Amino acid sequence: MEKRFLSDISEIEGKEATFDGWVYNTRSIGKIWFLILRDGTAMTQCVVSSDKTSDNVFNLENTLTQESSITVTGIVKEEQRSIGGYEILVENIVVHQLAQDYPISLKEHGTSFLMDYRHLWIRSKRQHAILKIRHQVIKSCRDFLDNNGFTLVDTPIFTANACEGTSNLFNVDYFDRSAYLTQSGQLYSEASAASFGKVYCFGPAFRAEKSKTRRHLTEFWMVEPEMAYYDLDDNMDLAEQFVESIVQSCLNNCENELDTLERDTSFLEKVKAPFPRITYDEAAKILSNNGADFSYGNDFGGTDETIISEQYDRPIMVHRWPADVKAFYMKRDNKNEKLALGVDMLAPEGYGEIIGGGQREDDLEILEKRIEEHGLDKKDFKWYLDLRKYGSVPHSGFGLGIERIVAWITGIKHIRETIPFPRTISRLEP
Repeated sequence: MEKRFLSDISEIEGKEATFDGWVYNTRSIGKIWFLILRDGTAMTQCVVSSDKTSDNVFNLENTLTQESSITVTGIVKEEQRSIGGYEILVENIVVHQLAQDYPISLKEHGTSFLMDYRHLWIRSKRQHAILKIRHQVIKSCRDFLDNNGFTLVDTPIFTANACEGTSNLFNVDYFDRSAYLTQSGQLYSEASAASFGKVYCFGPAFRAEKSKTRRHLTEFWMVEPEMAYYDLDDNMDLAEQFVESIVQSCLNNCENELDTLERDTSFLEKVKAPFPRITYDEAAKILSNNGADFSYGNDFGGTDETIISEQYDRPIMVHRWPADVKAFYMKRDNKNEKLALGVDMLAPEGYGEIIGGGQREDDLEILEKRIEEHGLDKKDFKWYLDLRKYGSVPHSGFGLGIERIVAWITGIKHIRETIPFPRTISRLEP
């Protein structure tokens, strides 16, 4: 028998079909009762009538519980008043398992309770919508890069060195030596870019920051393009095209999910290149003019990012940062040695940084000097320095945090809902 899915129900209107799924909820109006069936692809109303089914099937009204697993057979009928515009006139129901005492009800539950039951909470309509949009974000990232000449080159999770020092890394035993869980695949992608020209890596990253903000996780996912012969301006051009493509893809393919989340998409509809570009100095002036408690030379905090982004109706790129707050590999501005050719992209609506990147230092002697200035052991970067010995070229790249951009596109308040099973400083299960 051909498998049928509720997402394709419009294709079989007027026909008998069988669907596997779970009970989302039920309600009764006498000789008819209704069942909302979900199968992971969509939800559909099932109509159970006493004159269309056996007594055994009709009496399941008093037996079926939320999240019981069932198979429904019936005639598909168009009905604009029903969820999804169709309903199933039930002929038979087969029960596979009756769920007992499902812990998540329609009443309000606290965040801690819902996170304890995250393995069940992801079945809810809202969480399902968020994770479907996450899927679309990831798909559109890969589609854009694959269609623009990039090659996926995987980078290791275990590393002997760090992109930005080791203070925020997880140290693990690695046989007879220490290793770190990666915070970025960038250094390895720089090596790959010298082989393929344009590459990207996509995978989990880890930061041991003891942060309890709504924007941080200890385990998160990043997509990181790296391009040979790209300067900072080329890098920013790509970043804005990339983000525009992701947002427009979600608007075009996730209308139902955005409706479920009651997301005001007016800001998202304005996400079209070119994006505003301002220097760090110009951003600092915005903060000063708005009375922010900010000291020049510091990195931006969440409040600072919100103030800056509120001045614009689409993402904003802040470039040319004080070199002291950027990593050792950042190339300096040839017009001002105190500035690094870095760029952060800030999302509107107070969602903060979604991209961080910049142009990499391509001169061997300068890079060796930067490593020493940052107190790093040059021996750990021998292979990385080789890249500057053999065919070094100007090159750039950036990292886009999947959870950050999902939070913005979905309009949710806390990043923990953007990943199926979040890891924070206080949570390692489920």
